[in-house]
Amino acid sequence: MAARRAERRQAVSDHKRALILEAAREVFAAEGLEGASLRAIATRAGYTPAALYFHFDSKETIYAEVLHGSLAALGQAVDAAVAKAREPEARLRAAAMAFFRFYAENPRELDLGFYLFRGGMKPKGLGRERDVSLNDSLGTALRPIADAAEAMGSPRAEADLLMVDTFAHATGLLLLLHTGRIRMFGASAAERMEAYVDERIRLLKQEER
Repeated sequence: MAARRAERRQAVSDHKRALILEAAREVFAAEGLEGASLRAIATRAGYTPAALYFHFDSKETIYAEVLHGSLAALGQAVDAAVAKAREPEARLRAAAMAFFRFYAENPRELDLGFYLFRGGMKPKGLGRERDVSLNDSLGTALRPIADAAEAMGSPRAEADLLMVDTFAHATGLLLLLHTGRIRMFGASAAERMEAYVDERIRLLKQEER
């Protein structure tokens, strides 16, 4: 009996937590981290600010939780794409393009991930521990790119740099895509990403010879 009551309480708590996180995602999408407030999140979720503190101690904690969920979804998308590819070359292409497509198809997730740029081009974050954890989650999602490059014969250090370069190239194209600036160049962001990945694979294959 006591165990069932505990399970019910936990289920209610988990449900409330999920409602708060969904409300927070909507508030953050509209206001950003700087503009959001615990009161606004509580109102959107249908709770009082005091009720939020039972689950989260700050809006930064809530933001980190929402972003963790986003990065977990990114990692799952990349892993699913890579699982369908056998050869290292195909795995590299699949990982890089899955990363790009996830954010191309989910602009709110990209906006959520760029919290460091809120308020201008200056160092910002959610606190050292949260930032380290979130960066680790992002690194895990990108890791298949480096793993595939290494499997193609690239030294680990160079494979890691390829991962960084691919991330930088993808985010640049995604920003052009979602701001509409890509139209200035009469180009397709997806096609430019595919061309970049193909060129990097071509260079890796040359190095193998």
